[in-house]
Amino acid sequence: MSKQIKTGAARSVALLFSLWLACCAPISAQVQSTPPPAVNPKSATIAAATDEVLRETSEIRKLPVLHPVKSGAQSRAEIEGMLIKNLDEESTPEELHASELTLKKLGLVPADFQLRPFIIKILTEQVMGYYDPKTQIFYLADWVSLDEQQPVMAHELTHALQDQHFNLNRFEHWPHGDSDAELAVHALVEGDAMLVMQFYVLRDPKRALAMMKSMSSGSTEQIDKAPRALKESLLFPYEQGFAWVNKLYKRGGWAQVSQAFTELPQSTEQVMHPDKYFAHEAPIKVSVPNIASALGAGWQRIDYDVNGEWNYYQILAEYVQPTSEVERAAAGWGGDRYAVYEHQPDGRVAIVQSTVWDTEQDAREFFDAYAKRTERRYKDALLDARMSTPTRSVWSTSEGAVVIERQGARVVILEGLPEKVNVNGLLKALLPAGS
Repeated sequence: MSKQIKTGAARSVALLFSLWLACCAPISAQVQSTPPPAVNPKSATIAAATDEVLRETSEIRKLPVLHPVKSGAQSRAEIEGMLIKNLDEESTPEELHASELTLKKLGLVPADFQLRPFIIKILTEQVMGYYDPKTQIFYLADWVSLDEQQPVMAHELTHALQDQHFNLNRFEHWPHGDSDAELAVHALVEGDAMLVMQFYVLRDPKRALAMMKSMSSGSTEQIDKAPRALKESLLFPYEQGFAWVNKLYKRGGWAQVSQAFTELPQSTEQVMHPDKYFAHEAPIKVSVPNIASALGAGWQRIDYDVNGEWNYYQILAEYVQPTSEVERAAAGWGGDRYAVYEHQPDGRVAIVQSTVWDTEQDAREFFDAYAKRTERRYKDALLDARMSTPTRSVWSTSEGAVVIERQGARVVILEGLPEKVNVNGLLKALLPAGS
């Protein structure tokens, strides 16, 4: 697999992606450089199989092997240690704290949810192998038979081939503040490996049986009980990425897939709607001023990022049905930016979201869907009829005021506002004249 676990609402909802995790039994995790482990008894067997699987994977993917790939086996304890090490290196306690607060504020996880233990447990359960672009070594779990591991090897060795030809290290330190584009790139990397793995498995019925055995024998306790939005977002690079890369492949074969590593997808919207990728429909850049001082004393901005279409789909789907309504409401996304604020010392949280939509009709659909979500998210939400208009809805809740404002094709959302805050002043700052 690849490496992503960031933080925030795009990094939160899309599940903090900057560690690129492995989320399904036949999938893996691509992580940061780790020192070579002590020699595992299974390493020699795995090394012998590597050359054969690499050769076949190279043939399927139409990418020549530029140099051999080292491999080895790791125990569950070694893999868990690697995951903890990389999580601590990639995400600071402050970032994890911000992500956890965002998830809770959006109502996507329970009030007692703890993000760091969740990440460690779910990754330790699901990772069966990973490719390390720093050392150019890939490791397999030593508690699964080699026959069952072959599809994982094909998946991981696809990452090795990607690295040799397209340099995966360039995705290691994605600029802060655009997790939606980062998730789209992860969908390319993982979708490519998923498609190769499918072709590899279909070449031999025995491989399909071994893969099914591996999936049925592995534990799914943590992924099964994971909050819905996090589970869906963890699967996004594999499921949505696979569907997207398959469209690329059908359009222009492996050459088209390889070209995508140069012409990267710019948003999850382009992954969910391949026609927008082919049309080069880039997301609109949105900025949000820091309104900490306007919220009052003690407020501090703790996160700043992009949600994207996929995250808005998740945010709405948690409370709005049917799915068709959610898909329609999220599909007109054109661009966004959100910011998260925390108040000290009481820990109150406020979220500001500024969005732009393809058309005014798209903006109205999103406005209506988010209003419905708000009333279901906050059980004590009370609509303020005096302040509400056809283009503005205002609620009071036990977690602060919620305001949704639409102007043309733009929609601004304020959640968790403290009492006596100047709502009109905030909206003026977030929706300048002529927007």
